[in-house]
Amino acid sequence: MGNELIPPSGPSGIEGIELRAALEERYLAYALSTIMHRALPDVRDGLKPVHRRLLYAMRLLKLDPGAGFKKCARVVGDVIGKYHPHGDQAVYDALVRLAQDFAQRYPLIDGQGNFGNVDGDNAAAMRYTEARLTDTAKRLLDGLDEDAVDFRETYDGEDREPIVLPGGFPNLLGNGSSGIAVGMATSIPPHNAYELCEASQYLIKNPKCEPDELLQFIKGPDFPTGGLLVSDEAAIREAYTTGRGSFRVRARWEVEDLGRGQWNVVVTEIPYQVPKSRLIEKIAELLTARKLPLLEDIRDESAEDIRIVLVPRSRNVDATLLMESLFKLTDLENRFALNMNVLSQGKVPMVMGLKQVLREWLDHRKEVLVRRSEHRLAQINHRLEVLEGYLIAYLNLDEVIRIIREEDDAKGELIRTFELTDVQAEAILNMRLRSLRKLEELEIRKEHEKLSAEKEELTLLLGSDARQWTRIGKEIGEVSKVYGPETDIGKRRTGLAEAPDHDLDDIQQAMIEKEPITVIVSEKGWIRALKGHQAELGNLAFKQGDKLKLSFHAETTDKILIFSTGGKFFTLGADKLPGGRGHGEPIRLMVEMDEAQDVISAFVHKPGRILLISNNEARGFRVPEDDVIANTRKGKQVLNLAAPAEASICVTAEGDHVAVIGENRKLLVFPLEQIPQMGRGRGVRLQRYRDGHIADIRVFKGEDGLTWTDSSGRSFTRTLEELSDWRGERGQAGRLPPTGFPRSNKFGPREL
Repeated sequence: MGNELIPPSGPSGIEGIELRAALEERYLAYALSTIMHRALPDVRDGLKPVHRRLLYAMRLLKLDPGAGFKKCARVVGDVIGKYHPHGDQAVYDALVRLAQDFAQRYPLIDGQGNFGNVDGDNAAAMRYTEARLTDTAKRLLDGLDEDAVDFRETYDGEDREPIVLPGGFPNLLGNGSSGIAVGMATSIPPHNAYELCEASQYLIKNPKCEPDELLQFIKGPDFPTGGLLVSDEAAIREAYTTGRGSFRVRARWEVEDLGRGQWNVVVTEIPYQVPKSRLIEKIAELLTARKLPLLEDIRDESAEDIRIVLVPRSRNVDATLLMESLFKLTDLENRFALNMNVLSQGKVPMVMGLKQVLREWLDHRKEVLVRRSEHRLAQINHRLEVLEGYLIAYLNLDEVIRIIREEDDAKGELIRTFELTDVQAEAILNMRLRSLRKLEELEIRKEHEKLSAEKEELTLLLGSDARQWTRIGKEIGEVSKVYGPETDIGKRRTGLAEAPDHDLDDIQQAMIEKEPITVIVSEKGWIRALKGHQAELGNLAFKQGDKLKLSFHAETTDKILIFSTGGKFFTLGADKLPGGRGHGEPIRLMVEMDEAQDVISAFVHKPGRILLISNNEARGFRVPEDDVIANTRKGKQVLNLAAPAEASICVTAEGDHVAVIGENRKLLVFPLEQIPQMGRGRGVRLQRYRDGHIADIRVFKGEDGLTWTDSSGRSFTRTLEELSDWRGERGQAGRLPPTGFPRSNKFGPREL
């Protein structure tokens, strides 16, 4: 926008301002406010301002772990009145979350009353619930009165509040955090405090270690709701190194034996932040929609602990496959994002890796240690000064009393007479009469010695970097003892497991309800599936000029293989076939089949079977059926063709001999082993013709003989001895078939 569009200043004092500049400035101010003061946690204490203010207000209300509870309404009132001028419901929601043991790995608030549940139900109103701090919160606050951190004025300038808490507990990673700011977000899962302490102690001893080395202590997130972590190690390493990634979390389940071969699956832990009631509703919906054919029923038998019972359709169902299908379709498996976007030094938002997060926490702990030590040192120096004054007063008590009684300027006279400092004179003058009996030289000297020793220790501590890190290491060691693996709160809840390596196809199959169907393919390449195994197909309707080409029985869980004249195999899921009410759909639309090509054969895929395929010029080969499955609509080119040849025959290769007959009515029988087996190619010549093409192929077992069916439906069988005149080598011309062979030059109906 040009300056010429800005209106001139008017007499009323209204000034023109460029809209773009105003919007940029104000939106930036809003964005920064959201990032700094609402959505992102501080890396040092792991808290957002609202949580920090809640804990500070509760400390001032003296709601320590051993104290009595106070109404949450009182706490919220203090917070919004003194520190956090926002809605009371938002503040209460934050308080509730800090008290929920299924939301916080180490709750910072001890709640009394209804604080919601894992089903997703809300807490009771704040006038009914009560709260106090937990030991974990106390560790975060320890040192506030000892000048450990800076304070700032509150929003109205009437009070003061801490900018950050001393943070004696690794809260950022211990409890995790999530928030959406402007243009950035954060998502940090909870971790095990003992593991964090062990990693921190290692980092103190090895400040230049690689981030990977810390993962020998930190195994991954430790969610309050348990579950199983099934991410692979490489993904976990990458996530912690860069600060971005995600973790796969699954429900923990076990098979419960009911006796007599009956069993149920019982889910005892569900993924973090998944409301149980919603999860069960979703599974029930899928059950109603018949998308979970392996599952019969679901029951919620939870009380204090989670217990979701899954009843299988039959005792023969594979429990692992049942669970894999549920993991794929429901929130029984969930991904938790890791995006360690935090405020460094409380000012700069950035994404940090695990090592940097722990480094900044340790540096903060060092600063807190130094400030607390300096504060204590100042207190000791002041007290020593006072004690020295007391000693002088004790040794000259009568003179001190005389000066105080008789002199007009008692303070000045004391300072002149005994060479006291201002502080010492003030302390003597402020002493109560009852304290005179305590002024025993021995007591004063004992306290003086004790404080002098402490002063020397603090002076050494402040003068040595190594001593400071040793002290921090000890403090962290004490935390790791309190939250150790043998304690109730400290033992790891989220287990580590590997996801069973189930074929996706198996899981896909498990999600399809098994029902019998009859597949119909017409001459013009239309396909449909009738319900049930139909025997009578006489009254089937087809489009004008179309008729039945082939039909076969299948199940909805089957794969249907289609072989085209272009030498390609296509794969269709039987459950995806159009229903039998209309004429079906053209196969060409369901897969990418060329307009000029036709369907030669369609059949149910049977794993492990071998097929024999040939073009119309009698060139072919054997191919394993498992190798012809196409994973895309484009199909799989198996038989290579050179124009004008096209694929014409596909039969099963079960047996040891092959009978080939051409349109020239010449029959040839030779061993099957003479035809090579391969995955793709042009093939070898099966029979030689001067003119015309191949008519039919049949593979048979030599011991059973060759069977064909004539037009009247009568069967004829010839043994290998009786076929000795037609037996030869692959690629020969053959001779006219035995008497009784059909005029159609076909061996009769064949089922694939």
